[in-house]
Amino acid sequence: MKWFEHQRIRYTLSHHPIPFKIWEALLHKSDIFQGLSAVERAHLRELATLFLQRKSLNGVQGLTLTTEMAVAVAAQACLPILKLGLGYFDGWVEVVIYPAAFRVRRKQIDSSGVVSQEEQALSGEAWLQGGVILAWEEIATDLAQVRSGRNVVIHELAHKLDMLNGSANGMPPLHPNMKRPHWTDAFSQAFNSLSHKLAHHHHPTINPYAATAPAEFFAVVSEYFFTAPHTLRHHYPAVYDQLVLFYRQDPASRWADHSTVPHHR
Repeated sequence: MKWFEHQRIRYTLSHHPIPFKIWEALLHKSDIFQGLSAVERAHLRELATLFLQRKSLNGVQGLTLTTEMAVAVAAQACLPILKLGLGYFDGWVEVVIYPAAFRVRRKQIDSSGVVSQEEQALSGEAWLQGGVILAWEEIATDLAQVRSGRNVVIHELAHKLDMLNGSANGMPPLHPNMKRPHWTDAFSQAFNSLSHKLAHHHHPTINPYAATAPAEFFAVVSEYFFTAPHTLRHHYPAVYDQLVLFYRQDPASRWADHSTVPHHR
């Protein structure tokens, strides 16, 4: 079985490679890939190639996906699993891409038990029993200029990693060399610190959306990890250290410290 899978990968990489010009143009124009070594860039290209062959990327509401657009999504999606492997994205296949923010209706129940319908405009969504939904307008903005703590593709794919344990709770499956209490302490203290600052109307150190729930905290700090690693390491060093262990990457070591100011939702 392993031999067959290995042959399938070799066939895909040799017969369906991402065009070199498209790949180089993407890496050249988007700062999120800065600092990757030649070996890492080559491996990311392989992962993105396999991603495009194994996932179904579909534009909706009149959006026609070009090869360049599909490659841009795949490359960003695979950056978090650069050292983990595409197996972390098993169990789902579809990526739905809207032209811009899409609207969804949610049931809301207040403290009195009254049920109401609330409409929200979203730039991304990840489903536990399904795929990922993204807004191209947001993706294009992220590619044009790295925004500190903002990357919709990484945010939603972080949710998919979180969901590997069966629910989105801010606790992805940890590696054998990681200790669950260390993760829990680091994330709980950071989450509570952010929530306390917001409750007392203090300026938050990262996107306040992270305080919505533990799952959102993990997704948001994953965005900072790959787009503003120095910011995250400065304000929440213990969280940064845990993400280094989980993602098996250290973006701060390859990023120049631009001392960027966070952009909030």
